[in-house]
Amino acid sequence: MGKAMTCYKCGKKEIGNIYCSNEHYICDSCHSNDIFDLITEYVKTTQEGNPFVIAEQLMENELVPMLGCENAWIAAGAFLAALRNEGTIKVSDDHIDEVFQRTRKQAVGGYCGLTGVCGVAPAIGACFSILLGAACPKDEETSKTMYVVRDIINSTASLSGPCCCKAFVRNSLNIAVEYARVLFDIEFYTADSSKKCTYVERHPHGCRRDQCPFNNH
Repeated sequence: MGKAMTCYKCGKKEIGNIYCSNEHYICDSCHSNDIFDLITEYVKTTQEGNPFVIAEQLMENELVPMLGCENAWIAAGAFLAALRNEGTIKVSDDHIDEVFQRTRKQAVGGYCGLTGVCGVAPAIGACFSILLGAACPKDEETSKTMYVVRDIINSTASLSGPCCCKAFVRNSLNIAVEYARVLFDIEFYTADSSKKCTYVERHPHGCRRDQCPFNNH
């Protein structure tokens, strides 16, 4: 259960859910501002066209934690950057900023455990919402966006126990790439994009190893 906490870095008081054994608490803003800027800059400048390569390059950065909402930004950013570089759909800096702004409202620390929804799902949902022009008064645009999010959540649920943000990013991109093909007739070049997972020993709760489809040791 959440309780009143004070951020160890900035002193902000709020209801917090995640803190260390000594009850040190860090708010989401202090936790990831530098990483957010790093991811945003990379997404806007990379020339890579393979979303999986972009995601792996970002996840490998030493500043990106093993688990955390930063991985949701990576999933959305990798997909948008690949779309931008593919060229069929115009993806501007404003689109990228808007997706990240929407994602930051929902992909917060511990979101999967707090609400039952992995933050990667609304992150990819924000991408399709903007690409399709979804909004509450709309019909098919909103429905299609929700179907994307539904499929990501359903698939992600089968990968939990314990949760792994790296697996969730890879899984969500598989689904996003397929929907890009179905909805926009966009084919990404993703051959030879799989690589050995390097996060087995880093997982604080224990890697699922052979139960994970991305375990290619």
